[in-house]
Amino acid sequence: MSEYVRRPSPWLMFLLRVAGLVVCLLVLQQCNRPPGSTGPTGPTTPPNNQPPTVPPPSSTLPVTPQIFVGAGDIASCGATGNAEATARLLDTIGGTVYTLGDNAYPNGSAENFRDCYQPTWGRHKDRTRPAPGNHDYMTPGGGPYFQYFGANAGPAGLGYYSYDLGAWHIVSLNSNDASGGGAQESWLRADLVASPAKCTLAYWHHPLFTSGQNGDNAHMRSIYQLLYDSSAEVVLSGHDHSYERFSPQDADGRPDPSRGIRQFVVGTGGVPFYPFPQARPNSDRKITGPGNHGVLKFVLQADSYQWEFITVGQGVADSGSGTCH
Repeated sequence: MSEYVRRPSPWLMFLLRVAGLVVCLLVLQQCNRPPGSTGPTGPTTPPNNQPPTVPPPSSTLPVTPQIFVGAGDIASCGATGNAEATARLLDTIGGTVYTLGDNAYPNGSAENFRDCYQPTWGRHKDRTRPAPGNHDYMTPGGGPYFQYFGANAGPAGLGYYSYDLGAWHIVSLNSNDASGGGAQESWLRADLVASPAKCTLAYWHHPLFTSGQNGDNAHMRSIYQLLYDSSAEVVLSGHDHSYERFSPQDADGRPDPSRGIRQFVVGTGGVPFYPFPQARPNSDRKITGPGNHGVLKFVLQADSYQWEFITVGQGVADSGSGTCH
């Protein structure tokens, strides 16, 4: 009796071969999948289980500290020795130079700038951002002042402007023309609103507060108030020929350690000193007399500042630090 063996149909053989190929492919994919994989579409962990590196946002990058140094009441024709001495201090200090007005005595003429200021502080002219004083305006309109400093003094004829220095917003103002509600005050209000900086420093010639013989300058109160309302840190002035530092206070002279402005009077650039006939409230440090001509240096950081008053005769005569509001 012959045996009959039934062979699978060709169609069935084809299906079995396809199924075998699928199984082989799945096995190979499983073998080659990175460790930690949960499936063909699941998440994978980077090699060595290390999270991906994400660069820090730009706001967290370090800000380079800025040097800001200067004084007011500087070069007097016929007596330029002290201005030369303070200019030599600037020779050893980098950064941006500011002036606090009364740059060239006696009347801010072209000759005064050429013969008195230029041979001394003038060698730092390119890095100087000035403010005008009353002696600079003894020549009508302060014309030689604007001609001498050019674009570094802001728009010609105005005497006020602003700029950024590192993380700080810096404002230079004209205290010769600062009546309440005027164009300068309107400009300052808009400038402070537009600035995104956390830290602000302003400077001009006539101090709101002083223990010096010229006395307080009440016409600067509304400007000071605007800066206070905007949480500014520091105000610098000259006019009285001495050095004085005040503790933080508001525009009415009331102590305010949490958000008050620290004001400095730095009329020490070179002209003869004035005495202190009074002791103004909140005055923390007063310096006058021979050997004390000097410059006030700041190191402006991302949210803080340090200061040193450096004299030609005694070196560092006052120093300290503060934080931004």
